[in-house]
Amino acid sequence: MTYEKRLNLKAWAEEDRPREKFLLKGKSSLSDAELIGILLGSGSRDETAVELGKRILASVEHQLNTLGKMDVKALMEFKGIGEAKAITIAAAMELGRRRKAEEIIEKPKITSSQTAYQQIADVLEDLPHEEFWVLLLNRANQLIEKRNVSKGGVSGTVADAKLIFKPAIEKLASSIIICHNHPSGNLKASQADLKLTQKIVEAGKTLDIAVLDHLIVGNQAYLSLADEGLM
Repeated sequence: MTYEKRLNLKAWAEEDRPREKFLLKGKSSLSDAELIGILLGSGSRDETAVELGKRILASVEHQLNTLGKMDVKALMEFKGIGEAKAITIAAAMELGRRRKAEEIIEKPKITSSQTAYQQIADVLEDLPHEEFWVLLLNRANQLIEKRNVSKGGVSGTVADAKLIFKPAIEKLASSIIICHNHPSGNLKASQADLKLTQKIVEAGKTLDIAVLDHLIVGNQAYLSLADEGLM
C-alpha cells in the first residue's frame, strides 16, 4: 500500500519556505499567498500555511481589497483560521490601508526660507529656553521629518554635529535645514552661531548631506543665514 505524505513548511527546500525566501530574495519575491502564510505562521495537518493562504485568496478572487473588508468573524469561517490568526490578517490589512492613506498626503515642499520657517515656527516661537531642531529633506526638498536635537537654557543650547546628522543618516535625508530660537527675540546671529553653522556645513559635505540654511527664530520672525549670505 502506498500513500502520499503531505509536506509541512519545514520539509520544503529552504529557498521555498516563505520566511527564508523573504530573507534570501526579498519581500517582493513572495506571492500574496506566501505573505499570508508568514502571517499565519502555521497551517494544519491537512495543508500548509501557504496553501491555506491560497484558499483564502481564491475565495475573494485574489482581490486584496476584498480581503481587507473581511472582519474577524468572516475570516474565522475558514478551516484552520482561529481568532488569533484572523486578527493577525485583519491587522495586516489595516496597516496596509493606513499606509496607503498616508501616501496620499503629499509631504510639504521646502522652496524658501519662508516655507522652512512655516514648518518650524509653531515649535520654536514661544519657548522660554533655546532649542535646536533639524528639518530633514529628501531629494525633492520635501520634508521627511523635523527632529529636536537639543534643549538648553535661556542663553544657549549645545548643538552637537553628531546629534544633528544622526537622524539625517537614519532617514536617508539628502539635505537638512538647521533651526534654533532666541528667546530674547534678538535675531542677530552671534559669532557662536556663525561658527557652528560653518562647522555643520563642512560636516555635511563629508557626509554628502547638504546644509541648505540655518534659521534663527524669535518674536514671530526669523533670520535666514542663507538669505543673508552668512553661510
